[in-house]
Amino acid sequence: MQSQRSLPFLERQNLLNLAIAALLTALYAPLLLHWVDGWIHKSISIEHEYFSHGLIGLPLAAYIVWEKRKKWQRLRDRAHPLGAFLLVLGTIFYLTGLSEWTNLSFPVILAGLCLWLKGIEGFKLLSFPLLLVFLATPNAIPYLLAPYTLPLQTFIATMAGFILIQFGIPVQVEGIYLTVGGRLVEVAPYCAGLKMLFTSLYVALMLLYWTDTLRSRRKTILLLLGAIAISISGNIVRNTLLTYFHGTGNEGAFAWLHEGWGGDVYSTCMLGLIVVLLEVIKYFDRNPAPMKEQPEPSPVAEPTETPEESNP
Repeated sequence: MQSQRSLPFLERQNLLNLAIAALLTALYAPLLLHWVDGWIHKSISIEHEYFSHGLIGLPLAAYIVWEKRKKWQRLRDRAHPLGAFLLVLGTIFYLTGLSEWTNLSFPVILAGLCLWLKGIEGFKLLSFPLLLVFLATPNAIPYLLAPYTLPLQTFIATMAGFILIQFGIPVQVEGIYLTVGGRLVEVAPYCAGLKMLFTSLYVALMLLYWTDTLRSRRKTILLLLGAIAISISGNIVRNTLLTYFHGTGNEGAFAWLHEGWGGDVYSTCMLGLIVVLLEVIKYFDRNPAPMKEQPEPSPVAEPTETPEESNP
């Protein structure tokens, strides 16, 4: 009797899940396809390309949700008021019809559903895939950061000029401009490496989760700092090569590395270095450097009392 009574409830639950999935698909499948097309063909805007890491992050988020579906089903249904607020807010964002707000409505709606259906526990369970979706959602942050990248542009130009000088290539550096062979190269705001920095940190987060390393604060900090260092160093080398190619008239190599598939190969190699860095961190964590054994202090000999001589 108990199983018969629970059967209609399970059927209603499954129907609700299917209805939510169908509604999300109808609302956001065209938007996601638009994102993917823009990332692959670079047909939307430069700012949109800053979030192309979503090509690997969104499938991973979907996989994590699928993997945790049984834990989700075992959670008790408990609506949180914040869920209703986020659902209303996401709906307003979507109905504006503005691309910026429509994009942001996607993670807002997903977070609202988690809170409305399963409460705080459900939100915590799916917090990481929600984070992956949010960080892959195209927005105006790159555009807002562009005016503040001048110090980074200047640093990259200076380091690129320094490297070229070490190889005996005459170069003149003025702020963010490098001149080689009478040809001028500018380290523009969008050449400062913010896109690669975003992608490097995103991939580092994915690796930390996948290897179950997020629990270790030390490893997490080391990998994120290492990812930043790899991104900046790699961008310095890339701008050095671009300056050399353009200054020597090798426009084919310049176009290949700047706008062609060579840039994708270069970025992939940099991301591979982050994987290597994580393995190095894990190796040294498993095999800490042996501590030098300090010699034990030699025992101090206690003075022996000599018997007093008796006077005859």
